[in-house]
Order: sequence, then structure tokens, then C-alpha cells
Amino acid sequence: MLLKHFFLKKIAHSSYILAGNKTCAVIDPQRDVDIYISEARAMGVDITHILQTHLHADFISGHMDLAEKTGAKIYVAKSARCTFDHVGLSEGDTIVLENMQLNVLETPGHTPEHICYVVHDTNRGETPVGVFVGDTLFIGDVGRPDLFPDVAVELAGKLFHSLHDKLLKLPDYCEVYPAHGAGSLCGRAMGAKWQSTIGYERRYNSALQIHDKAKFIKSLTEDMPPAPDHFSRCSDINRRGPAKLADLPEMSELNAAEFNKQLQNPDVEVLDCRSYHAFGSQHLQGAWHLDLNGNFPTFTGWVMAPNKNILLVADEYKKALEAKVWASRVGIDQIVGYLDGGMAAWAVAGLPTRHIRQMSAADLHDMISGTAKFVLVDVRAPLEFEDNHIKGAINIPVADLRTRHNELHKEKPTILICSSGNRSSLASSILSRHGFQNLFNVAGGMSGYSAAGFTRQCHVCENPHGSRFFSRIDEVKKHWDSTE
Repeated sequence: MLLKHFFLKKIAHSSYILAGNKTCAVIDPQRDVDIYISEARAMGVDITHILQTHLHADFISGHMDLAEKTGAKIYVAKSARCTFDHVGLSEGDTIVLENMQLNVLETPGHTPEHICYVVHDTNRGETPVGVFVGDTLFIGDVGRPDLFPDVAVELAGKLFHSLHDKLLKLPDYCEVYPAHGAGSLCGRAMGAKWQSTIGYERRYNSALQIHDKAKFIKSLTEDMPPAPDHFSRCSDINRRGPAKLADLPEMSELNAAEFNKQLQNPDVEVLDCRSYHAFGSQHLQGAWHLDLNGNFPTFTGWVMAPNKNILLVADEYKKALEAKVWASRVGIDQIVGYLDGGMAAWAVAGLPTRHIRQMSAADLHDMISGTAKFVLVDVRAPLEFEDNHIKGAINIPVADLRTRHNELHKEKPTILICSSGNRSSLASSILSRHGFQNLFNVAGGMSGYSAAGFTRQCHVCENPHGSRFFSRIDEVKKHWDSTE
């Protein structure tokens, strides 16, 4: 038995190759699958099995491409009702891969159709070696059940039983292989490790310290992080079988005149993926801004319409290709063009541009300390805002500005702040699309403001790989023991 782990940054997705001497299985593959084919070739094994733990909500899976390229069979829960060719699995089913045996557990909770694969290495013994838990159990956390709001309470109850009556019945030494790590929104407090054991999670996972079912349900159905828009689309795309990457439209290189002509079509959007400094200096009117160096895929899936044709503005063609790959991973497939020569070519063509003024932490502090009248909008998530914010700031999470922009006044100077400058730049592009002109983006965000000594550091920023709710296990126990 040989296990190979793959980690896709930004969406914090873990996938795996489980290999024997001649064959292997790929578990929860990402959409662009050549990485598995290359690794299997290097290992000298054939990919014969594609195992899905569930219908992923945060990314488009690569099962269709991988099956076509390798001839491997796709295995997925029978209850998922997938419409592509597959082997349906239920509780108690077994998959044999050379000297390895994988037993199927039905573990609903994060999603209704979730399953886990318990691995036995029969060369070494009869007891379980590890378990591919998908999004049921994470390092330091458990899967969120609220992605299906109408049945969130029901799913949270099922998750409690999936954890305590199934996974926690496995031996303490059984290794845990989750599908996500720190940074994913499929949970709320994941650790940065990609691997753990049942025993370690039993003792130190904060969610598993809540032994009262009602309190467990309450903890996972209240004060959860917001779920991006594409989370409501990806599951069904994965159920039907995503379009193959080779069938997606090619990205044309367009000169400034051709690019400008495309903009006359109301079904076309512009996505600028340069840094927020570059976007602020000069950009196209109506462009969305998402810094490729930030959490580009999550926010692309969150705010970009999947049915629109998208034209990219990037620093270079290589960066545009990278943005196209990331966008396809979250189901934004209609990236059809790229501005050849970038904003420099646009400017040389004499075409109009807009700009957003960038503000330093010191500039912001001077304005706060002075008499100028302005509106300060903090676009971070509510829990970040509650941890620490500047007095007088209004909290409107960035994605919500698409519908809540009318709560602000276009004629007033509006300063936008987040933790770094990335989300607030997206916010500035959203407000600009709605006719706001007197906009300022705080470069460095609250991180820069605290580094300059104007406020304390945000605890969330201080410990990005830890729980956003509790810092110590004893606090977890104390909190839930005192909850009525």
C-alpha cells in the first residue's frame, strides 16, 4: 500500500492516489487531472478506480476527464443519483484493490449522500489502516451541514451519528485522510495538517468534544461562515458530470480594438486579475477585480455569473491562462478572451479608463483623527469584524455588496477595508459598477493598520490555521457545558 497526497492551494483541497504494485485508485480528484496520470506513470501503476466521497460543493471534480483518459471506473454513492456511468455504492460494499480492501461507510451530514472508505492493508493485518473521510471529519473540525439550508438541522443530526456511531468506532491508530484543510469553507476551523488519526481527533477536535446531540446541532447551524454562490451549483454539476476541459471554449488573444468591440455585448463581463495596486491605478469601467494572488477561485465562483462570457485583463498571457484554470476549477467555464498587451495596450489605443485611489494605514488614521466626513465600510466576514474593527465602520461582507450597495450613499467618500486590500478592492469594483466614484481602498487592510500600531492585531489573522471560535479545548468544553 502506497499513499500519495495532493494539495490544491487556494481552495485547500486534498486528493489522493492509493496504489498497489500494478494498479491504483484516485480519491476525490481535482478537475485538471494530468497530475494524477503523470504520477501514476512515474509510479509504474495504472489508474483503475476513481473514488468519490461525495458530490463536492466547492469545486468541480475531475472524474469525467480522468475516466475518459484512463478507462477507470467511477465509484460514488448510490444515493447521489448520478447520471453518468458509474458504480453505485452503499453501506457495507467492498472494493478490492490488489491486497487492499476498502469498506464503504455511509456518512451523511455534510451532504446527504456522503460516504467514507475504510482501508485495510491485508498484507499487514485485518484491522483498518486509514479512512478517506471526505468532508465528514477534518483535522480539528467537522463538515458543515448548512450548505443545504432547508435540511441543515436534519443533516447536522445525521452528521453527529456518522461521527460518533461510525467513524469514532474505528481504532484510535486508524489514520484520517480528509478532502480539505485550512482555508476551505467546507468547515469553519480546520487545521493545516493533511493527515491525523481517529484517536488524536477524538481527543483534540473541538467539534467532537460536544457529546450532546442538540448542542452539536446548534453549534453547526448557527454563526457559520457564509457559503459562496458556487457551493449551490457545483454539487449538481458533479452529479450530472462536468463538461470535459477539452470541450471548454478557447481563450482568444484580443487586441484593444477587438476587446472593446466585445464589450458592447451585454452578455460579456470583464474580470481584472492583476494586483489591487495595478487595478487601482488604471482599469476598465465596469470591470470586476479579483487579485490572482489572493483567494481567486473562491471569489470567482462566488461573484462571477456562470452564464456570462468573461474577458480577462492580466499582467501577461501566462497569468491569464492560470486564471482560466483556477476559474474552471470552480465552474466558471466561459472565459473566452484576454486583452493582449494588457492595460498598456488599452491606454496606447486611447481608450477610457477608471481608477480607485489607494490609501495607506497612516492616511486612514489621519482621516479618522481629522474632521473629514466619509463612510468606512469593512467588507470582512462578520466574525472577523466582531473580533476587531475600527470604531464607526459599517460591516457589509464583500459579496453582499452586490445587493446591499443601496445601503450606502454614492455622493459620500467611501473607504473600503478588509484584512489585506484584496477583498476591499473587489468591493471597490462592485461599487464602481453601481456608479460609485469617490472610492478609496485601504492597502494592507486591517493587517497594515494593526502593524502600524493603530489597533491590536485581529486574532483570526494572528492564527490563520487555528480555530476561529476557540483557542483551547478546555474553553470548548466550558462553553458547551454552560450552554442550555
